[in-house]
Amino acid sequence: MEHPCLRCGACCAFFRVAFHWSEAEAFLGGGVPPELTEKLDPHRLAMRGTNAAQPRCVALRGTVGEAAHCGIYPQRPSVCREVQPSWEFGTASPQCDKARRAHGLPVLTPEDWLDPFDAGEPPLPQSA
Repeated sequence: MEHPCLRCGACCAFFRVAFHWSEAEAFLGGGVPPELTEKLDPHRLAMRGTNAAQPRCVALRGTVGEAAHCGIYPQRPSVCREVQPSWEFGTASPQCDKARRAHGLPVLTPEDWLDPFDAGEPPLPQSA
């Protein structure tokens, strides 16, 4: 099963990606490439391209809704790591749904996570 996010990229071309500056400081353990960021305020950076009227992260590769992926996936900021695709873990994601709708894509459903080799069961809801 191909992960639905590898066809999407809507969140990377909809939201401003802002995070603490330390995430781009290697000496502090940050891994975000600093050359892909811009200063937002004294405490935050933003991924280049996301602080625009029509945002698109500089790290996004491919075409939104067809074939898209993060070019720095292992080094992506914490805010990107926190966005959950709808129904991947059994619950809807308002952020995912909003970004997909803005790009004219249907929201994900539990069926989008069915593996044809599974028993045909959608994922169970996350326990609180």
